[in-house]
Amino acid sequence: MTKKIKILSLLCALMFPLGSLAQDSNLGNWLIYIGNKKLNNKWNIHNEVQYRNYNAVGDLEQLLLRTGLGYNLTENNNNVLLGYGYILSENYIGDTDDKISINEHRIFQQFTTKQSLWAVKLTHRYRFEQRFVEDDFRMRFRYFLSLNVPLNEKEDKENFFYGSAYNEIFLNTESSVFDRNRVYFGLGYKVNNGLKFELGYMSQLFETSSRDQINIIAFVNF
Repeated sequence: MTKKIKILSLLCALMFPLGSLAQDSNLGNWLIYIGNKKLNNKWNIHNEVQYRNYNAVGDLEQLLLRTGLGYNLTENNNNVLLGYGYILSENYIGDTDDKISINEHRIFQQFTTKQSLWAVKLTHRYRFEQRFVEDDFRMRFRYFLSLNVPLNEKEDKENFFYGSAYNEIFLNTESSVFDRNRVYFGLGYKVNNGLKFELGYMSQLFETSSRDQINIIAFVNF
């Protein structure tokens, strides 16, 4: 187990951005459900719900609903997906306690590929988004790199703990190009092939500020 933890720590350090440059960090909470329905060896349906709070719970920051239809180019390792998302954002107005609601409809295309490096499982995801934010149209590219390391001495198909980490960068197609960067570290527990739970800490870096979140995630395959 010690060797695997060292591998995880090293790779996480390589992924970690210059988060110390950010200012005005605040701690919030994200409750996340991620589901995947396998239709056959080629096709799958992705569905996702994220309930994001400015604080521990009850002060809504964002509600995100996402779904999509995926196709496996090769079994289990390379997947393309066409998806749709609806996002309701509750943004504070300046330094006041007043909020404004922003509705966004989003179409996206993504390619996901998976690799193994010794005990470490790597996932690359490339996503291109077309965003309809109220009366405004925007486009954005996202690159996501995650790693997963089993912490048990012997990895079983079920009932084992694992370490998880990822970095995701968001780039706009127009100025300003840099949108945000997310870094995440978590501890997960795989119940079986259909269910995993994860608890983690995420830091989100913007141009002049940052926000930190505690993430509670359920992964369901059915």
